[in-house]
Amino acid sequence: MLIPRTHPRAVSLHIRERLVRGYRDGLVVEEGLLAHGRGEMFDYLIGERTSRASRMAIRAAARMLVEARHPVISVNGNFAALCPKEIVSLARVIGAKIEVNLFYASRKRKRAIAGVLRENGAAEILGLDERFSRQIPRLDSARRVVDERGIFIGDVILVPLEDGDRTLALKKFGKKVITFDLNPMSRTAQAADVTIVDNVTRGMGLLVAACKAAGRRGHGRGGRFDNRKNLSDSVLAIKKNLGRMSDA
Repeated sequence: MLIPRTHPRAVSLHIRERLVRGYRDGLVVEEGLLAHGRGEMFDYLIGERTSRASRMAIRAAARMLVEARHPVISVNGNFAALCPKEIVSLARVIGAKIEVNLFYASRKRKRAIAGVLRENGAAEILGLDERFSRQIPRLDSARRVVDERGIFIGDVILVPLEDGDRTLALKKFGKKVITFDLNPMSRTAQAADVTIVDNVTRGMGLLVAACKAAGRRGHGRGGRFDNRKNLSDSVLAIKKNLGRMSDA
């Protein structure tokens, strides 16, 4: 059966194809494919759509990024394979640095990710030159190594598809953390300042648009964002969606 591209199943298949291509091109590791499978399950649970709670989180993230002094977009293999155009667009809109930061790091893989970002218009990519390497305190994984021009001095860090250990370490290091995480109960989601419970392929375009709108309106608008409440709302949305599925 042919499935229209706009159908959720077609979108899911398209995302899988991009990740498999990213794996073949050296951007994505096998563990990244496993992580995507876990995220895809949660995407089904939220109904494969951007919820009201997620839209509120996106607006809060936009305000934080627009107001940041040194915003940084942290990029791993899955993120680069799925959203290279949006990464570059967001960096331009908010004046952010783009930094490659990997759990399973190698020079070859970093170069492959940087190549895709450059193909989509990125002019400067940090995290490639070891002369500028510094370390995040109290973190044991390879992701502790960051660029002194980027994450090390950044005040607001966007870390989509993140691992919990580094989110906690970044928080202890004094950073504001924004993340995309389809699991509202994960350590990353719970530790971040703003968690967008949405598929990054949907949410990134919305975030770029929200940053443009926030920039036009100027700084300082909008009420205080409560990430805990927003996550609770996301869990409730999952429960409601499960209820609709069981009644169908």
